[in-house]
Amino acid sequence: MTEISNETRFLHAIEIGLGAWQWGDRVVWGYGQTHTDKELRELFDASLNLGVRFIDTAEIYGSGYSERLLGKFIKETEQPVLVATKFFPWPWRFTKGFLPRALKGSLERLGLDSVDLYQIHWSSVTMTPETMMEGMVECIKRGLTRTVGVSNFGEKRMIRAYSTLAQHGIPLASNQVHYSLLSREVEKNGTLARCKELGIRLIAYSPLEKGLLTGKYSTANPPPGVRGSQYAELLKKLPPVIKLLTDIGHDHENKTVSQVALNWLICKGALPIPGAKNLKQAENNAGGAGWRLTEKEVTRLDEATDNIREYSKS
Repeated sequence: MTEISNETRFLHAIEIGLGAWQWGDRVVWGYGQTHTDKELRELFDASLNLGVRFIDTAEIYGSGYSERLLGKFIKETEQPVLVATKFFPWPWRFTKGFLPRALKGSLERLGLDSVDLYQIHWSSVTMTPETMMEGMVECIKRGLTRTVGVSNFGEKRMIRAYSTLAQHGIPLASNQVHYSLLSREVEKNGTLARCKELGIRLIAYSPLEKGLLTGKYSTANPPPGVRGSQYAELLKKLPPVIKLLTDIGHDHENKTVSQVALNWLICKGALPIPGAKNLKQAENNAGGAGWRLTEKEVTRLDEATDNIREYSKS
């Protein structure tokens, strides 16, 4: 494994974070109906009190409202917060200069002078990984971010980003990808292994598979909205997985289904960033860290979910 750089060491010390996708998102998460600013403030405070200090947002979440709300909360607390946000590669953003400009907009919404991690949200149709990383170099040089990362990059694009930054003596801090017990493609296609080899922190978004790994959903009680149709087939295969998570949780002082699912990711070397809509969910998520499954339990969970989906080998 490549030695972890001093700049990115803080990311490798974090076991679990908090995702802020739900903050302002009405389409997928029903913001304003299922949760409000009051609930979000409560879970923010609770997360900090429980030691969860790394919060991930993006300029596109709630059309910028997630960043604004996070900035407001940070201003009203004395506790330290590590902030990550993301650049969205709209097709009209086609030169490296768009990255520092976009980050300045995020910083204005957050009320900060710099962030701890700035990430590319998705691959771009108008910019190569090399061009985007040149833009990231500018962000570092101007002191707008402490470290840089990518998101939703496969192994090949990630290597291109890593190599471009290396030419400037800047490490690629992270790759944020979809990773959960029910979505293990990054294990199958080599991305997780390559991250470990290069000292890149793999950040796992949707680590509870949008609620499926909490134990509250079934074919008879599917998730609301678009999630219900999205997971129709997966719900049929879920009962034995939930039972195994429940049984393992009982052997660890009654850890919940979601806490076991989150700890499995931590044992895999990933940094899960579960979202939350209320205080109870935030407290439950925080309990996924600070302990460890046994190797045998990790293997049992691997075997139970190994063929739950088909994965691309490329």
